[in-house]
Amino acid sequence: MRMERTSSMSERRIWSILGNAQRLDGGAMFGNAPKALWTRWIPPDAENRIPLACRAMLVEEAGGRRILFEAGIGAFFPPKLQARFGITSPRHVLLDNLGAHGLTDADIDVVVLSHLHFDHAGGLLSEWTEGGVPTLLFPRAEFVVSRAAWDRANAPHARDRASFIPALQPLLADSGRLEIVDGPSSKVLGPDYGLHYSEGHTPGLMLVEVPGQDGAVVFCGDLIPGRPWVHLPITMGYDRYPERLIDEKTALLNDLFSRGARLFFTHDPDVAMAQLERDERGRYCAGHAWETLEGLTL
Repeated sequence: MRMERTSSMSERRIWSILGNAQRLDGGAMFGNAPKALWTRWIPPDAENRIPLACRAMLVEEAGGRRILFEAGIGAFFPPKLQARFGITSPRHVLLDNLGAHGLTDADIDVVVLSHLHFDHAGGLLSEWTEGGVPTLLFPRAEFVVSRAAWDRANAPHARDRASFIPALQPLLADSGRLEIVDGPSSKVLGPDYGLHYSEGHTPGLMLVEVPGQDGAVVFCGDLIPGRPWVHLPITMGYDRYPERLIDEKTALLNDLFSRGARLFFTHDPDVAMAQLERDERGRYCAGHAWETLEGLTL
């Protein structure tokens, strides 16, 4: 199904595009939440791993520009590491699913990266081949990443060094199409797209707010990877400063709830987007959910 151009200059349309799925340890994904609690949300397998999507968000503007929010984990790992991280297919699933929409990576104009951990940026690289050297995909796209996330990827801490791809940063820099953002807006994206920053998961995590007539859509990255993490106390073991993350999440959700925003989830195994709501006790929760997005008009 090839995407048709939109006609109204005020409209954007949005798709959810699945990439390679993976399985990670449920305890690591839910931090200090007890297993008896988190297994109600996402049941683990026999190895205590839970299924996780690596879902990209594709926005097509009225003028035809296509913006891809992240590229997932991709298929750049050799087979041994694919098995370690529970990657379920050796193929580059994101490219396959773009192809199902009549697109290739060469049809993407902008790729926005919330940060440069391999499960969010690995899809920028070509599939692993025996003896091969990974190449940078998306040959026409401009790449957008925050200054702090870029600096962290180039000088990681021992705690998260394994989360980055050493070969990726030089490829991005040498492309001549990299924008490193250090402020409230991106020149490449333009002033309509709001930027939110978070430090609790990793330095410079950048969340982009896409405007919409029925409420904005925020690509939540690893601040809120899926519906269970909308609950304010729930964090991941991978977060560098869990208490700070909770404070950042609280401030962001307070703002977004007042404006009727929707949350886009990259790692939720079942749901692409949900309306931000409060339950009967006043706690934030994921309300009306969209399992997939197929050209939803914003």
